Amino acid sequence: MNALNSLMDGFGTALTPINLLWAAIGVLLGTAIGVLPGIGPAMAVALLLPVTYGLEPTGAFIMFAGIYYGAMFGGSTTSILLNTPGESAAVVAAMEGNPMAKAGRGAQALAAAAIGHFAGGMIGTILLVALAPKVAALAVDIGAPDYFAIMVLAFIAVTSVLGSSRVRGLASLLIGLTIGLVGLDQMTGQQRLTFGSLQLADGVDVVIVAVGLFAIGEALWVAAHLRRTSNERGGAKRLVAGAAAGDGRVIPVGRPWLGKADLRRTWKSWLRGPLIGFPFGAIPAGGAEIPTFLSYVTEKRLSKHKDEWGKGAIEGVAGPESASSASAAGTLVSMLTLGLPTTAVAAVMLAAFQQYGIQPGPLLFEREPDLVWGLIASLFVGMVLLLALNLPLAPVWAKLLRIPRPYLYAGILFFAAVGAYAVGGESLDLVILLVIGLIGFGMRRYGLPVLPAVIGVILGPNAEQQLRRALQISDGSVSGLVDTPFSVTVYALVLLIVAWPLAKTLVKKLVVRGRGSDVDKAA
Repeated sequence: MNALNSLMDGFGTALTPINLLWAAIGVLLGTAIGVLPGIGPAMAVALLLPVTYGLEPTGAFIMFAGIYYGAMFGGSTTSILLNTPGESAAVVAAMEGNPMAKAGRGAQALAAAAIGHFAGGMIGTILLVALAPKVAALAVDIGAPDYFAIMVLAFIAVTSVLGSSRVRGLASLLIGLTIGLVGLDQMTGQQRLTFGSLQLADGVDVVIVAVGLFAIGEALWVAAHLRRTSNERGGAKRLVAGAAAGDGRVIPVGRPWLGKADLRRTWKSWLRGPLIGFPFGAIPAGGAEIPTFLSYVTEKRLSKHKDEWGKGAIEGVAGPESASSASAAGTLVSMLTLGLPTTAVAAVMLAAFQQYGIQPGPLLFEREPDLVWGLIASLFVGMVLLLALNLPLAPVWAKLLRIPRPYLYAGILFFAAVGAYAVGGESLDLVILLVIGLIGFGMRRYGLPVLPAVIGVILGPNAEQQLRRALQISDGSVSGLVDTPFSVTVYALVLLIVAWPLAKTLVKKLVVRGRGSDVDKAA
């Protein structure tokens, strides 16, 4: 009942005219950005961080939440109409959505995706309301060893799940941790990696890191490959480049709608999606990519229309899109209650909290109840706005792909530079932005995922502080890091994440050897 009363107060905050305006702006901006390939919600929030300095914190976060959900919706629109995912979580939607559009059922695919986002977001946010206060209450009793263990779990899980290899994930994390070390040591006051510059004594601002790695790195990468990708033939790269150059062909659709037969096939998928998406959003598993794929596989196994899969099964759109939206709500549980970002967007939003001098964690619900519950209530409002504003405009959004890439990324570079300069008003910030952008370019060149680096920058200093506190409490004994049941459980999970792929490989080798020996005996 306390959570329900707080939520009602939150609606009083979210439904004020100015906050409704920020929610609508966020939804529209997020959808437009989600449509464009290579510009996901994380880059959108990163670019808008400096712009929101003059905003009141509640309004800024309401707008960020709208961008998050809107970008997911926009990504599915172009996946269905152009077979060009606007962001990685929308890849699965193209597998069944685009064949539906080609078969003349694009309207039904768009409606299934839109209602799936609405249902998944609503159910996920209801779970957030029910679980977040309880998680926060439990987290109050967590000590320094437990917090350090949670951060180690975040580091290991993110580096293991993302990227083409664990080594690349670990290398990205180390880059982020190194950037996080720049500045004065919080306990001794000694300078670290400042190269004698007083301007670096306060460290590198997280906003500059986020904008540099996401926006500058992506713009430089696209610029370096623009000519090559425009000449490639076949596959998604040619389609993306062609659409961006202005010759993409949007499959024409009418007004999105669903008939009774489609509703009978999709309503269970909409309800199953959040059960998969929400838990994966709350743990460090890399975002919505894994739950959307798992939802697709689940729907395929449960479907009574096996012959339609690969040719345009509507369940393959409804389930994954519902899971994707619910995972977005799940990420807020860990971020608000533990200060633990589990996706790139959550990492950038955590940087935004720090920008306003607010520290997410178990005490956030007590210290900033208006902000937290206003943000949660705005998620319900945002879902309704998303459905009401964007469903009729879905075919229009896809035409944004016709913006020429050079114009698009030139604009991104301009806003990124202006935003970075606005952070501190120092010309050195622009140099740092360029250096970090070049690092982001190099990471893309060698296949290093960006998220571990951002999480390393944000959580690294905090993890160091918690490690030192735990060692001080135990008089320097390493055993002090594992002296609670909670920390032991978390480290057991870390060990399982590290050992599972090795055990899997070993079992496969043993199976292959066993089969080989059986063949030899038979011979």
